[in-house]
Amino acid sequence: MNELVVAGGATSLPVSVMGLSVPGLFAGQTERQAIRVAEFFAAQIRNPNTRRAYLRAVTDFSTFCENHGLAMLGQVQPLHVAAWVEIQLMVYSKPTVKQQLAAVRMLFDWLVVGQVVPSNPASSVRGPKYSVKRGKTPVLDAESTRQLLDSIERDTEIGRRDRALIGTMTYSFARIGAVVQMKVDDYFYQGHRAWVRLHEKGGKEHQMPVHHALQDLLEDYLTQAGLKGTNAPLFQSVAGRSGKLTGTAMSQSDAWNMLQRRALAAGLRTKITNHTFRATGITEYLLAGGKVEIAQRMANHESSRTTGLYDRRPDLIALDEIERIRI
Repeated sequence: MNELVVAGGATSLPVSVMGLSVPGLFAGQTERQAIRVAEFFAAQIRNPNTRRAYLRAVTDFSTFCENHGLAMLGQVQPLHVAAWVEIQLMVYSKPTVKQQLAAVRMLFDWLVVGQVVPSNPASSVRGPKYSVKRGKTPVLDAESTRQLLDSIERDTEIGRRDRALIGTMTYSFARIGAVVQMKVDDYFYQGHRAWVRLHEKGGKEHQMPVHHALQDLLEDYLTQAGLKGTNAPLFQSVAGRSGKLTGTAMSQSDAWNMLQRRALAAGLRTKITNHTFRATGITEYLLAGGKVEIAQRMANHESSRTTGLYDRRPDLIALDEIERIRI
């Protein structure tokens, strides 16, 4: 693990944790406070993306407090937190500010439990109201998805890899973070049926039976790439112009860049993202008569409301109705 230097107040304490620097207000005047704050980011938050986002929020709040003459946590009052929220709303979207407030609130809760501060000044502060009934993730219809897959060459390693990766996201409703973490043995057989094993957020393991179309894509990719029987990353980056697999797992940004390149070559007009194919798979499943509660389990969502954000069937109804305007 990398070394985290807790700086600020009267201490400058090296703490081995995730290579992050705790902002001044929270670093505190005592080693106990500094260690407690470091433990929050190191032990309580396991997802590295969440850790970075929460640290940015806490740093913003710390800077705000210091700019307003607050040098100690005990000086922070609900009014200060509320004022900071209003300022954040001038710069960030409501969902982002809600997340930022949640980060500060959770950290103060952690400090209260650790008896560093007597109360949580953020607990009584309400975040901005924000309700979403329709997801914003761009979705492709079945024809456009097939157009994209058919446009990718089948006679190269990178082409077979890209077809298999897109198919995995579409047919298994998988998050891109889970897909790029897959190893070869996360594609396996139980009896005569192929399955995929997905390592989801929060350390959760999720298994899905493999659609026959996805099975064809994965078998072709693994066989031609010589990856069967190995424990290598399933979806690997490629070495420059050679197009050869490197043995190193793709990153989420690698996947995003690949999708943009492939969508452009296929002539797609929809601005797709890494989540497009998860939403596309769920929508097509529901259009075919699938049930939301089953889609929820397949997508490994905590709530059916989250699954509903990926359901774009109402979009098709709206399009049919709008075409009734014959002018």
